[in-house]
Amino acid sequence: MDPFATMLLVTSVAGLATGLGAVPTLLGTRVSHRVYDAALGLAAGIMVAASVFGLIIPGLDQGTIWQVSAGVFVGGFGLLVGNRLIPHLHVEYARWKGHGGADDEDDHRPIDDRLRRAVLVGGAITLHNAPEGLAMGIAFASGLEEVAYVLAIVIGLQNVPDGFAFAVPVHQAGVSTRKVVAYTTLSGAVPQVLASTVGYGLVAVAEGVFPVAAGFAAGAMLGVVFREMIPSSHGHGYADAATAAFLVGFVLLVVVDAVVAV
Repeated sequence: MDPFATMLLVTSVAGLATGLGAVPTLLGTRVSHRVYDAALGLAAGIMVAASVFGLIIPGLDQGTIWQVSAGVFVGGFGLLVGNRLIPHLHVEYARWKGHGGADDEDDHRPIDDRLRRAVLVGGAITLHNAPEGLAMGIAFASGLEEVAYVLAIVIGLQNVPDGFAFAVPVHQAGVSTRKVVAYTTLSGAVPQVLASTVGYGLVAVAEGVFPVAAGFAAGAMLGVVFREMIPSSHGHGYADAATAAFLVGFVLLVVVDAVVAV
């Protein structure tokens, strides 16, 4: 299989993992704050480790510290600008009692308002997924397959809680089970595959773009962690569980990175 086809397959699988986040809502399972906050902490730890070991360090190996640093600043500040345009995920999370079903206020909220909320969360997820897809595409095109596979594993794991965040309001809005799964899956798969294709094409027209792009993706991912995921996991009294899960996620990625590199 040629590198482009491999990239499409890998990024598609990572993106499709977003659909797994819809499973708890389809089963009618109410997820407690403790479990949800721990899941966010786990994903945050994985993303921080991926930013360092999967993006910044390989970027430094391929380019200069100035290229990587510039990418980090552009990616991070770009994420902050995007958050000005799209409501923050942690604001939406705070409205969901237990994160596993509607509370009394939700039961009386108009369907149009719930759909609007779903669209807002979906837009935020798209904003966060695009830089990750871009990094994977550039890694494959640059011949850095080990980096690309590590990123795919990390992004696939992180996409599951993202999918859950999207599936909850869609489910509450009365959308059919089949459509909940479809919309949740597409919210992760489409932006990542499209962005990876763009990233792959960038390498074809500009050599040495990986260090800047890797820094950009790392900056965006770090921005997501500190602006969205950590605040979301520390507002319900389970900060210790979220922190412990963060450490587990960080170490998990380090182990995965070491195994893949062998």
